[in-house]
Amino acid sequence: MGSTGRPTPKAALVYNPIKVDADALRATVTRLASEAGWSEPLFYETTVDDLGDDVTRQALDEGVNTVLVAGGDGTVRAVSEAMSGSGVPMAIVPSGTGNLLARNLKLPLTEPDAMVRAVFDGDTLAMDVGWTELARPDGTTAEHAFVVMGGIGLDAAMIANTSPQLKKTVGWVAYVDGAARALPSAKPFRVVYELPGHRLHSSRVQSVLFANCGKLPAGLDLIPEASVADGALDIVIFQPKGIFGWLFVWRRVAWDNSFLRRFRAGRRVLSLRTKDNAVVYSRGAGIELAAHEAQPVQLDGDEFGEALSVKTRVEPSALLVVVPRGHTTDGL
Repeated sequence: MGSTGRPTPKAALVYNPIKVDADALRATVTRLASEAGWSEPLFYETTVDDLGDDVTRQALDEGVNTVLVAGGDGTVRAVSEAMSGSGVPMAIVPSGTGNLLARNLKLPLTEPDAMVRAVFDGDTLAMDVGWTELARPDGTTAEHAFVVMGGIGLDAAMIANTSPQLKKTVGWVAYVDGAARALPSAKPFRVVYELPGHRLHSSRVQSVLFANCGKLPAGLDLIPEASVADGALDIVIFQPKGIFGWLFVWRRVAWDNSFLRRFRAGRRVLSLRTKDNAVVYSRGAGIELAAHEAQPVQLDGDEFGEALSVKTRVEPSALLVVVPRGHTTDGL
């Protein structure tokens, strides 16, 4: 108990021991918690069988005031899933290779101490969480959260074809190798999909993404206007026709979105250009999609097996995320 008779606040750290220097991080959290007058922190390691969601629920049951998460994108996703709707803030301590949510929130990536300190003197941002219900070929269903983006089709096949060893060595660049392995056998597949409030569509696609954030590694802006706090998901449908179609996709993502759009003259060029439909964007409460054959699915860069259909939805402002004091949240 504190001097006021109220319980002393307590933090929990959920970490992936493969991705972090556990001893150093635990020492930092313990020291800064003590300096802030908080109780001794609780520590939970993720395992192959528990990506972080189960131990996070244990921490919440203990009545913690904040959960820090340190690991790769998969650990952040699992902890976010357990914390969605809890009202307890989550603090991301950037670790591993991706840090996609931290990048999209413009958090300091190279200063773990700054993010730990923010737990005790920072601000919070209420962000949206995406949920995807997967229908498996065997008739079972499963629902999982995502905080950055999920997808069905080629992007998931690319991730499935990425060597875990290479990913450990060179980080996100390993996905280029995965893409090289996945592209030769990539075939468009027929989907029927419906966006809330719109009519049913049928199309041959290579991939469908449902996104809460817009930025990818290497400074690529997949969805420049995406916001984690707009109460909506961004849907991106890739339907290139042949090799030239893929060139249109690359131009749209790597040149138009990530370069030209930064400049006034560039935006004028884009406004005058004839639109191609190799990439189709939409925004709304989610998407319901059914494929004729089971397709691979990824959520926040991790494989989630194959599904015949996906049903995505957004939970607005479901997750409180810690940001350093004075951190600008404009455009997030």
